[in-house]
Amino acid sequence: MIKQIVFLRKRDDLSMDQFMDYYENQHSRLSQKMGAKPALPNAQRYVRRYVTPQPNPLTGEVIHPGYDCIMEIWWNSLADYQAAMKGLSDPAMLDIRKADELQLFASNSNPVCLVEEHDSPMGPNGEMMQVQLVPQD
Repeated sequence: MIKQIVFLRKRDDLSMDQFMDYYENQHSRLSQKMGAKPALPNAQRYVRRYVTPQPNPLTGEVIHPGYDCIMEIWWNSLADYQAAMKGLSDPAMLDIRKADELQLFASNSNPVCLVEEHDSPMGPNGEMMQVQLVPQD
């Protein structure tokens, strides 16, 4: 399993509520609205995590991380990820995607990473825990 993470900063003129509303109701559905079926081919999960800075427990200081949202997409393989990235940069749709992003994000230049995850045992007896995703109707 491959996970892609993108760090996103909202436009300064948008409140967090406006940012979240546009992302959830417009941008996250853009591929679908453009006719892609499925919207993110071979993606297993697509999650937006909106950031609310909190006081550091040691210093009490609230430090904004510089990003307002962390977007994550899970892929079964590197090949699935690479095929999706090629599709997202299709010239026929690239200008539409870039224009939509600028309605939402401070820039089209956002850090994109692939991450390797390592889990620690968190069960009551030191065992590994398992999360199972089940499709909803």
